[in-house]
Amino acid sequence: MSDDINAQILAEVRRLAEAVERLAGPAPAVNDWNAADCFVWVPANQRLQPVPKPNRIALTLIRGVDHVRDILHENTLRFAEGYPANNVLLWGARGMGKSSLVKSVHEDVRASTGLPLKLVEVHREDIASLPDLLDILKQSGELVIVFCDDLSFDHDDTAYKSLKAALDGGIEGRPDNVLFYATSNRRHLLPRTMMENEQSTAINPSEAVEEKVSLSDRFGLWLGFHKCSQDDYLAMIDGYAAHFDLGLNQETLHHEALEWATTRGGRSGRVAWQYIQDLAGRMRKPLTRN
Repeated sequence: MSDDINAQILAEVRRLAEAVERLAGPAPAVNDWNAADCFVWVPANQRLQPVPKPNRIALTLIRGVDHVRDILHENTLRFAEGYPANNVLLWGARGMGKSSLVKSVHEDVRASTGLPLKLVEVHREDIASLPDLLDILKQSGELVIVFCDDLSFDHDDTAYKSLKAALDGGIEGRPDNVLFYATSNRRHLLPRTMMENEQSTAINPSEAVEEKVSLSDRFGLWLGFHKCSQDDYLAMIDGYAAHFDLGLNQETLHHEALEWATTRGGRSGRVAWQYIQDLAGRMRKPLTRN
């Protein structure tokens, strides 16, 4: 057989091999748990993408939610120490620090105990891939909090069934080394219209409602966040100003902060942080702790 024919056969084999690889899709990633303490789940290639610098603030700066903060901290501490703990749903008013609290509590428990607790964020649109993620986490042996921010489901959205099974259902159940934390503006996660539609078309309406409500029931702890008072709002402002050494006298600080809240239509932790960013920008000061 001539060299030309051999070369043609080899080229054809390589082309076929490349075509098969493309059809098979990307190979599962090799996940390095030592790369970071926080990760984002990328289901396309089964990858846990490390987040070297998570967007979070010090736990001491989260004000006005002391009761739920302490409950979440204790639950997280138990889990990190290897004791039983509950899945947690943080629900309620927008901008009151639900997602910030999850990230800050994780960092505080990890740093104060020295235990290798990991945080993995799952985007809302990737909920259906939870079974694949749980397989990876179960085999890793790492203690992991799976975190889903701003969790809710729209009409005709069936992804909530994957979450129900991952939280508590299935033959295997939730792995012992995994805990779920989620934030939502709604306590029951599904819109009332969706529950009413299910009720109106079901043979047994009460069973349809039970099907929807049972998703929230799989979270052992429900932590409610409500709109903050003026005193709580100003305490947040004072805490930020002291932490970042902004140096404005308190009377002026409070006056400006309340005026800012009026223009934003309400008081919340998010509004307080937005005012602090504006103030620091006007003062030409970086938001780094001195």
